[in-house]
Amino acid sequence: MRILHVYKTYYPDTTGGIELVLMQLTRGLAALGVESRLLVLSPQACPEVLDLPYVKVYRYPITAQLASNPMSWAAWRKFGDHLRWADIVHYQFPWPFADLLHLCKARHKPSVVTYQSDVVRQKRLMTLYRPLQDRFLATVSRVVATSPVYLESSPVLSGLAHRPAMIPNGLDESCCPKPAPEKLDQWKSLLGTDFFLFVGVLRYYKGLESLIDAASEVDSLIVIAGAGPESARLKKRAADAGLKNVLFLGHVSEEDKSALLELALAFVFPSHLRSEAFGMSLIEASMFAKPMISCEIGSGTSYINLHGTTGLVVPPESPCELAGAIREMSQDPSMARRMGAAARLRYEQLFTGTIMASAYKEIYQRLVIQ
Repeated sequence: MRILHVYKTYYPDTTGGIELVLMQLTRGLAALGVESRLLVLSPQACPEVLDLPYVKVYRYPITAQLASNPMSWAAWRKFGDHLRWADIVHYQFPWPFADLLHLCKARHKPSVVTYQSDVVRQKRLMTLYRPLQDRFLATVSRVVATSPVYLESSPVLSGLAHRPAMIPNGLDESCCPKPAPEKLDQWKSLLGTDFFLFVGVLRYYKGLESLIDAASEVDSLIVIAGAGPESARLKKRAADAGLKNVLFLGHVSEEDKSALLELALAFVFPSHLRSEAFGMSLIEASMFAKPMISCEIGSGTSYINLHGTTGLVVPPESPCELAGAIREMSQDPSMARRMGAAARLRYEQLFTGTIMASAYKEIYQRLVIQ
């Protein structure tokens, strides 16, 4: 079986949750005997083809871009060649250019859409895009939601004529390198083991303003690992407040990230907008048996982190509530350990990459024999 995966970007050009999902999915499918290609756009597109052990990545140059929608004339021209190779096309939503590719060139081909997120930020453009979106979702063979929370809360998903399937995004431990003992010792000597960790790209919807404000009300060390467009503004906010317990690490390697996750007391994830539709960083924290603190935004974050079981869930944009959760967890290490163990168990039951790949293979097989 041959699957053509379609998304607007991939490693090494960008790093993010969907890129991680695609890497894990294609790796998992390869282990199940499924062949994959990945069609993406790239600002460089050189080399054009990345021949990875588990997937061939075909990269095409960006011709134009509107809002967060890159488009490519080369990808438009080459798409037909990939369709002839593929048994099924698998899209990651949202990407309006992919909607056009499907409606103009691939309506005859069995297709799957993983609905990763509503369009949240571009509200004015949404008025123009909605007819295209609705037509696209109505003509694909199968729509998949990533959590029951998002399935019920999304007006788009809840309004579809056919109820979507539900397959959580997943991640296998093989994707996270085990840190060397000297790496652990290095970070332990610097940070100890009682710190609260955030890992991710510093974007507008991550709610880190609230985390910085909460830091002024707690004694615990807050470690922020990652880089992104909000980095300078967030550092200035912490400096202006004179905070000594907020440490910005910038971008860290995968080994360093694993070491930080292993050492941290808990993982804090204050995203406050529905642009955070799932939260792969929470899956990584669960994998390392870490209790979590997140915000209730009606998305998959509260499916991964169950309040009172795997961690604490607080209202968004509420530094006072966030600080209270940090104090509660830091003052009760036994509760933190208990929640971390529950997070690990939930990861093993629902969120491994193997579970995700197997579920998608079942969908592919049903579509092929129809």
